[in-house]
Amino acid sequence: MKKLYTLALYIATLTATLQASIPVGYYNTLAGKSGQALKNAIHDLAIQRTVHSYGSLWTYFPQTDCMPDDHSRVWDMYSDYTYYFSSQPGNSTSGMNKEHSVPKSWWGGYTESQGYIAYTDLNHLYPSDATANGAKLHYPLGEVSRVDFDNGCTRTGSPKAGQGGGSSMVFEPDDRYKGDFARTYMYMASAYQDYQWKYTWMMGNGSWLTLNQWSIDLLLRWAREDPVSDKEKDRNDAVYRCQNNRNPFIDFPDLMEYIWGNHSGEVFTGGDDVIDGPPELISPVQNAEIYFGEVALGRNLSITIYIKGHNLTSNLSVTIYRDDAAMFSLPVSQIDRSTANSSQGYPLTITYTPTELGDHKARLLISDGGLTGSFGMSLNASCRAVPNLSAVTALPAQEITDSGYVASWQPTSDEVDYFVVNRTIYDRQGSIVDSESFTTDDATETTYRFTDRNPEHTHTYTVQAYRLGYLSPESNVITIDHSGITGVEADRPLALLPTEGGVLVKCSEPLLNVMVYTTHGQVVRHIDEVRNDDIISLPAGIYILTMRQSRQAYKIVVF
Repeated sequence: MKKLYTLALYIATLTATLQASIPVGYYNTLAGKSGQALKNAIHDLAIQRTVHSYGSLWTYFPQTDCMPDDHSRVWDMYSDYTYYFSSQPGNSTSGMNKEHSVPKSWWGGYTESQGYIAYTDLNHLYPSDATANGAKLHYPLGEVSRVDFDNGCTRTGSPKAGQGGGSSMVFEPDDRYKGDFARTYMYMASAYQDYQWKYTWMMGNGSWLTLNQWSIDLLLRWAREDPVSDKEKDRNDAVYRCQNNRNPFIDFPDLMEYIWGNHSGEVFTGGDDVIDGPPELISPVQNAEIYFGEVALGRNLSITIYIKGHNLTSNLSVTIYRDDAAMFSLPVSQIDRSTANSSQGYPLTITYTPTELGDHKARLLISDGGLTGSFGMSLNASCRAVPNLSAVTALPAQEITDSGYVASWQPTSDEVDYFVVNRTIYDRQGSIVDSESFTTDDATETTYRFTDRNPEHTHTYTVQAYRLGYLSPESNVITIDHSGITGVEADRPLALLPTEGGVLVKCSEPLLNVMVYTTHGQVVRHIDEVRNDDIISLPAGIYILTMRQSRQAYKIVVF
């Protein structure tokens, strides 16, 4: 169903489109470099960006992914279906997902230590038809030899000979977008070259090239056959306005040749290499908007933007003013000109600390430094009530095969941002092989597909709802054992009470095959059966306990 599109949003998008340009001095650090030094310079430039919250990304898609002849319509590179943006800015579009074109599972998804920046980088995040996204999964790019899924724009299936990097399936975009995806992957291989890649079908560890040779050959060919389009240029400008960094492989299409292609090892003569000129502000962009997303009352949220200038003659002044300025704060009021003039720029952190429910706005003003006039940015945020989340009900796994299964759960009536699927894998002896948590793209999903099952192992999963930094209680535990049988029972009543010399067990029925591990995974006790009021003797420390009835791991602290 077509939804109305607000006139204000349309005008904002159109105005932004008319202001497209590469800022003078932005690429100074690339000029005169070659090989690994050039790729390192791309990395250093790309990671200096505004990092938005994942939940706020639908606020920016109307700017980055709208059709040129109809700004209310989504430009979907995964299907030719017609989708329209919500009339409420920031709301998701029904039937679509936020798609990581470079799958988030390749580096571990959302992690505080390394994954959050890539997790929210608009340079590789696109709105996608949900069905196509579900078919694409985390497959590498490639050319399909035997088709498994084809909607006329997205194809998946077995790869042609020499492709796939060991994966049995690949994702092939339409010819119109093969260059788009190739340049996106080149950007990611440079911007996040320091990541440890869990899946190495295309990205490898241990080489500064990051990309494996078969994927280099494929991406170069796709990029040459599908040159940079106006769509990519417009999107690159829009992303720059949203998060203050650019994809240099779009601005300089031949740049890929200097790292992986025909000019490998040669000095790159592109970039700006501008020395003289008047004082200028490279980033942020005039009248750009920072949307903090939603924050629960009693919490705060910080966003860092990089203040970068060229030939600034004095320190910059920064201040927040207008409307709800009291709810936003800065750590400084002056920025040293030498830091702002440097290739790294100055990381300015803006903190939103709401004191009441509602939508709040203010403006950031940047002035002085020898600039002509001042530069302003809009700050927008929303404060919501602390959520009260009920436990999710996990359902039996679906489509169980020797190589995978689909975890599922019931929809919830609570307002949530997304779901977290907690998975633990055990070998036949009951030892933990792996334990990880995975997030869905949004709150509409009630399944999560796993494609790495070993039929000799037992898998368990629980599900939690996430909203504004809060998690619901864990669901019941679902078990998929080596015979493929699923269990749906919730945990039996169980309490583990610290006592002198160990832990006192309170349970409604005997616990079988009890395993006690250290936090490093070392087995310290294996007990065939534990009954009510039994004491498990343990020295002081922190332990993990599992049992046959419930593969959910329990944390024990012994004093």
